[in-house]
Amino acid sequence: MGGSPTRVPLIFPELCLKQVLPFDSMNITDQFLRGIVRLAEQPVLPAARHHACRCLLDYLGATLAGSRLIGDQLSRLLNALGEGAPTASMIGMNRRSSMTHAALINGIASHAAELDDGVISGIIHPGGPVFTSLLAVAQHHESRGEDFLRGVVVGYEAAVKLAEAVQPHHKLRGWHATATCGAVGAAVGIMVMRSAESKALKNAFSAAVVSAGGSLKVLQGDSHLKPFNPGHASVSAITAMALAEAGFEGPDDPLGGPSGFLEMMAGSWNEATLTSESSAPIAVERVYFKPHAACRYCHPAIDAALELRAVPGFDGRRIRSIRVRTYQLAVAGHDHVAPESVSSAKMSIPFSVAVALLRGRAGIDEYTEETIRDVLVISLARLVEVSADDGHTAVFPAQTPARVDLTLDDGSILTAEVREPKGDPGAPLSDEEVDDKFLSLARFAGLEPDRASALRDAARQFDEHAADLYQLL
Repeated sequence: MGGSPTRVPLIFPELCLKQVLPFDSMNITDQFLRGIVRLAEQPVLPAARHHACRCLLDYLGATLAGSRLIGDQLSRLLNALGEGAPTASMIGMNRRSSMTHAALINGIASHAAELDDGVISGIIHPGGPVFTSLLAVAQHHESRGEDFLRGVVVGYEAAVKLAEAVQPHHKLRGWHATATCGAVGAAVGIMVMRSAESKALKNAFSAAVVSAGGSLKVLQGDSHLKPFNPGHASVSAITAMALAEAGFEGPDDPLGGPSGFLEMMAGSWNEATLTSESSAPIAVERVYFKPHAACRYCHPAIDAALELRAVPGFDGRRIRSIRVRTYQLAVAGHDHVAPESVSSAKMSIPFSVAVALLRGRAGIDEYTEETIRDVLVISLARLVEVSADDGHTAVFPAQTPARVDLTLDDGSILTAEVREPKGDPGAPLSDEEVDDKFLSLARFAGLEPDRASALRDAARQFDEHAADLYQLL
């Protein structure tokens, strides 16, 4: 294990020098980094610390569950890569390897169960790449909990702010922001955790930007590769750190210009989002947590279906048709009625609504090979029609609504509409519910109750118990 990093003040002299010039003389990369740097130089306030620890606990639960779901594949992947220096943990596998191997494995596991956090306005899951990469580096260097949490807060901010600036154009071009913007945010978070000097941080940022990738083609057919995107992003972030620390310099303005990130990967973007300092809550305070093991676009329809199932006298056998109306981005790629795999089922609104109506839940046990072959579930899913609603589309992303109409055998219609699904900042999970979700997923992953409780406690007070959590992993 390496020693603690040398602490260098985050004063960013290059950016400070440019601040004596007119604001518009700075390139867009430096304008973006100026706001990120200011956040990095501020104390981590109690609210941000609390939310970061909630996100850490949620990440650990999702990653443990993912490791259990695809553990055999992950073991084969690690064996194919070869063993590395055992400095970082593969969560849920009781094995250690190099930082990059652990980052790949944990990044894949973090997204496999579709239970990781997100920010809907950025169409991004920041927790997977940010926590995965920072944990691997932190274990290797025995980083302090305080430094780790600062890196998390700033990493989330960089990833989400960049994603919000380029969405929805980024997604419509086929890019997965969790992979692209997630890698960039994770690289920034690592460098802040490492108390990097300004030149090294910008070089790591540039390396992450020019190498960012991750296609949404992974959503199609029987593909198993969607979780690979945050795994690849996590490795990219650590590689960007290593390049910067080795002295590799990047372009001065990787975001701007004809071959920059913004033009190539979005074509249209909100410059004010990139460069202005908002009074809104910071990104780590605006995440949603998932109570259901499906794509977030499915959640409002699942919640509405569960409301209808709770109606007295409900009988699923009387359903003749189901209509789901939601916002435009939630339709394409999420309206298929016959999923070809568990991964495909997690992306399917029809399947998710059907399983919620029939089983009264849409948790990790409802998305299995057995369930996707269940004749009753698939028959009901085939009755679901998903369409875009102009009113719902107009309020996205401030709200993510869905309306479910069930037509029964006597012609009557049962209706439920959800404007903010459970887990959104406007309908948040309580601390107790976040704890319960983690403990449930830890049980699913096979952890002993005492170890799960110890992990929960260490995550909740990570700034004081970082070493305990590193050991427990």
